[in-house]
Amino acid sequence: MALNVGKEIAALRRMAIRELRAKHVEVFGEETRSHHKEYLVKRIAWRIQAQAEGGLSERARRRALELANDADLRTHAPRTHPDRAGGGPTKAAVIQIEHDPRLPMPGAIITRVYKGETVGVQVLPNGFEYEGEIYRSLSAVAKAVTGVHWSGYHFFRLGKNGKRR
Repeated sequence: MALNVGKEIAALRRMAIRELRAKHVEVFGEETRSHHKEYLVKRIAWRIQAQAEGGLSERARRRALELANDADLRTHAPRTHPDRAGGGPTKAAVIQIEHDPRLPMPGAIITRVYKGETVGVQVLPNGFEYEGEIYRSLSAVAKAVTGVHWSGYHFFRLGKNGKRR
């Protein structure tokens, strides 16, 4: 009897995790430790399709084995840095990003209604974009909008921690 793979996969998406784990035992013959629904659906769907339509060709299997044998696989990170002669433990570097706490994160849009017009400024990692032009400071944007010098934080009503006043 021919198996309708499309219907089987659709049924997998409607199953609960408990049912998917049971189905995994059915198609693979062993239990899984996973409780991740999407992973289980994809893995079981692959197996059902492979059983119905045939898996990898023998040539593809041989090539995969060749690639796996050539690969330098590690299960743990090296204890010493390979470029250092004496070795020593590897260390994680701390990266500090300077960011003014009054500003939202890059990508956010700051808006303000000024003389009936909504002014929108996008926060960039190193500046601000207003009407297609890049400005180094919010004060420069405020001056471009109003024609006079303003504190950018005051103009856009930004207080401590980026909260609006």
